[in-house]
Amino acid sequence: MKVFLDTNILVSAAATRGLCADVLREVLISHQMVVSAPLFSELENVLKEKLGLPLELISEFIKILQQDAHQSSPSDLPDVDIQDKDDLIILSSALNGETDIFITGDKELLELKRIDDMDIISPKMFWERLKVRT
Repeated sequence: MKVFLDTNILVSAAATRGLCADVLREVLISHQMVVSAPLFSELENVLKEKLGLPLELISEFIKILQQDAHQSSPSDLPDVDIQDKDDLIILSSALNGETDIFITGDKELLELKRIDDMDIISPKMFWERLKVRT
């Protein structure tokens, strides 16, 4: 399954132990992770500006995420009505990468539930789907 993790999930996974870290680990081990340059740009900015992490550590984290990941790039912006227009480029990258599941903690994006063939779910919903499969 192709999975795109939104910036907020990756930040939580980097900053704390917990569900987001578990989701990231599961995606890296058992699924095809979809990533993009806009995702990494936003991730680097948040980790540097909000968490104060050193650039060397951020670069190492991004290298780990890039290993075996499917690189995508934004194309046509999706026609969805959301407040944060910066999210459109991330959604576009996910859609262009033929992502099956987009995992986010962003309530506005979660309300969309689905764009084309891509489900938009929370980390908890993803974890519950995994439990059903086993």
